[in-house]
Amino acid sequence: MSAPDDLPTIVALSSAAGRAGVAVVRLSGSRVRFVIETIAGNLPSARRASLRTLRDPTGEAIDQALVLYFPGPASFTGEDVAELHIHGARSVLARLLQVLCDLPGIRLAEPGEFTRRAFEAGKLDLSEVEGLIDLIDSETEWQRRQALRQMDGALGIAAANWRRALIEAMALLEAEIDFSDEADVTGPLIERALATAGDVLGQLREALGGFARGERIREGFVVVLAGPPNAGKSSLLNALARRDVAIVSPIAGTTRDAIEVRLDLAGLPVTLIDTAGLRDSTDPIEAEGVGRARALAEKADLVLSLRSIDSDPDRLHGGEGVIALATKVDLAGLARPGEVAVSAQTGQGIPELLTLMAERLAGQGVVEPALLTRERHRVAVGQAIDALERAGSGRHDHAELLAEDLRLAVRALERLLGRVDIEDVLDQLFAGFCIGK
Repeated sequence: MSAPDDLPTIVALSSAAGRAGVAVVRLSGSRVRFVIETIAGNLPSARRASLRTLRDPTGEAIDQALVLYFPGPASFTGEDVAELHIHGARSVLARLLQVLCDLPGIRLAEPGEFTRRAFEAGKLDLSEVEGLIDLIDSETEWQRRQALRQMDGALGIAAANWRRALIEAMALLEAEIDFSDEADVTGPLIERALATAGDVLGQLREALGGFARGERIREGFVVVLAGPPNAGKSSLLNALARRDVAIVSPIAGTTRDAIEVRLDLAGLPVTLIDTAGLRDSTDPIEAEGVGRARALAEKADLVLSLRSIDSDPDRLHGGEGVIALATKVDLAGLARPGEVAVSAQTGQGIPELLTLMAERLAGQGVVEPALLTRERHRVAVGQAIDALERAGSGRHDHAELLAEDLRLAVRALERLLGRVDIEDVLDQLFAGFCIGK
């Protein structure tokens, strides 16, 4: 679908705000050609950068700029689009936007409006839009790779293939229901339809199995520092973050609440959380902090369980989800078997700890970017799986009921892409069985 011609032409700063060498101003809409001819003279050749002097209505120069023109529908939004590469001074940008918005039919764009117009023009499906957002927000290598795969349409292509296969199965069932007396329609149509649905079901289950991995890459792994007071949690947090994040004090119980810091760990996004020291306390505030610390540790992807080298262990028990640390190894004492010896003061053991953390987190299934990365994806695929499981359960003895379950699965997949097209079933039916007569 394409955007209506009466939509206002929109303009916005497309590059980062603030003082810069170059700023990019983007326009989209039916009056883009008018804008260029008004402020920059004649229209440049499509997709070729042209150096122009931008002028206000009085003829006064605003700036020299590179002007690019992308005629629709072969543009990001499907409309005529222009980019004005100007000098990144705030004064230049302010004057240019003022001149542009004073022109008839031009207004400032709302947040995300360029991408919304691209979606409405069919240039992007919903999963690609989400991938674009995730790419812009990505902080680590794995987030970049996963977002780029999504933006390139990996989920959209998979969902389209699943949908196409189910529509073929529905066409078989429709033929069984409506055209069983036609000579062209022969063979075990219901069995073929169920076999196709079963193949799609297996692929959907596999995709759903990777959801937790995709969600973790997108939102970040949670690593909790836990241990008794004065075990060196805050010092270790500062050492891992390479900056002073938490207050360090010899007084026990300094940390009362959780302190979070983001970390890029070998390309994996990690949220480190420093928690209150684990001990019994009559102080209600400290007791609340200890309760929160235990709750965070239970939900964490990885727990760093600390004890000071000069104290007895008093730590959380666990397997692969817990790394036992002996801290303050610059003091007197010995690390016990299975402990990683570290010192926030000297840096001893920190590189080895970071490597071990990356290995443990990567071992939780980070092999390749996942298809499903958002709760919306999980819900839609889960609904499709439920419908296909009903279809394959053998409780239906009528093709009509099987077709309805397949239709529900198709609709769930269409919600992944933001599209609903119920006419495709008939198109597939007539094209596949030559019944148009």
